[in-house]
Amino acid sequence: MAFYDSPQLTDLYQLTMVQSYLDHGMEDTAVFEFFVRSLPPKRNFLLAAGLEQLLDFLAHARFDNTELKYLADSGYFKENLIEYLGNFRFTGQVDAMPEGSVFFANEPIVRVTAPLPQAQLIETRLINLLQLPTLVASKAARCRLAADDQQLVDFGLRRAHGADAGMLAARASYVAGFDGTSNVLAGQQYSIPIYGTMAHSYIQAHDSELEAYRHFADSHPGNLVLLVDTYDTFRGTERAIELAEELKAKGTTVKALRLDSGDVGDEAVMVRELLDRAGHQEIGIFASSNIDEYLIKQFHYERAPINGYGIGTHLITSEDAPYLNCAYKLQEYAGIARRKRSFGKATWPGSKQVYRQLGEDGKLSYDVLSLAGETVESGQPLLQTVMQNGKRLAEPEPLETIRQRVKQQLPTLTTDLAHLSQQASFELKISPALQQLTRETDERFNF
Repeated sequence: MAFYDSPQLTDLYQLTMVQSYLDHGMEDTAVFEFFVRSLPPKRNFLLAAGLEQLLDFLAHARFDNTELKYLADSGYFKENLIEYLGNFRFTGQVDAMPEGSVFFANEPIVRVTAPLPQAQLIETRLINLLQLPTLVASKAARCRLAADDQQLVDFGLRRAHGADAGMLAARASYVAGFDGTSNVLAGQQYSIPIYGTMAHSYIQAHDSELEAYRHFADSHPGNLVLLVDTYDTFRGTERAIELAEELKAKGTTVKALRLDSGDVGDEAVMVRELLDRAGHQEIGIFASSNIDEYLIKQFHYERAPINGYGIGTHLITSEDAPYLNCAYKLQEYAGIARRKRSFGKATWPGSKQVYRQLGEDGKLSYDVLSLAGETVESGQPLLQTVMQNGKRLAEPEPLETIRQRVKQQLPTLTTDLAHLSQQASFELKISPALQQLTRETDERFNF
């Protein structure tokens, strides 16, 4: 079992709390909800992702004998906890927004209903599995909004914070609208198109650029994207054009020239002029130098002749917003609503639902946060039951289904919400019944 599959990938305090719950017979049903308290600066919306990995984890989470022995020998725990963990199986219910759903602050995107020890034990990994994919998917969606229909490829694996992050990010960026990834294992695992040709080291290993290009064309005639800025972009482009002329007679076409350094906007203008002058309008230009949605928008404004982008570090780390102010909080236990009242971290009590209201123009108008069983006059309920009694209710959604959901949802953003830099607000209405429950909960727990 890989370390990231283990339920022991958790914080110690989850286990110390479960020990106390078991000791004092606190095993009634609890409701926890995962949500984001506030959006990062310059983020006007988020895109839900990571649900598939969470459901897979919950369905298969088991403690093995080696892990149980470690815990038994640690000195922290009693025999009853070790026995409980040895028999651990998640038996609860999960309700969630489908992956690819647009959501906003204080809206639960996952709700877990399970015996208190179970719901508590999964907290750390649940947050871990949802935060990064949501971050990357949201960043990727912004890139897609900036790029229109230009090609976007995830180039982030080498800068990812570990293998798990690289895989989750490749999947998240693809469902958010990217065209593919450089990550070969992600290509195999998730059936994502893979892209890539050569690095500067490949050019340097040859005695001349033209020799490097010829060797690559010989080995990969159907995948010819030539890196032209290892030494001098002007000369590299001229040599690529020379190769393109040679290959014409063989029926082989150079797909694109890649720029990976310098001011790629200005470089792209020069390269385009050289290509067009030589009669090679069919050869595109692909850029991959510290690209993000802001640069894409700038290039679009400047009409830079770039056909596609490889986006790495800024995407994989969500560089301008590298974390979410997210939480997984207890909202109900033993049939009684609960809520946190800490300053700046207060929650709405009870098991909840989110209803979405679109305007006549098809754009997002407002959302309503209500109790799960409450009747709301209009709007579409966003949370759906996806797991009951620890069993998934359906097969994993195909990535193409999630991608189509994103394509349908992004156009519902208003101009303000889709803006990359200016902060915009979105109205979340609180239902009267939820407001009343909040008052009753505060009266009950008036410490």
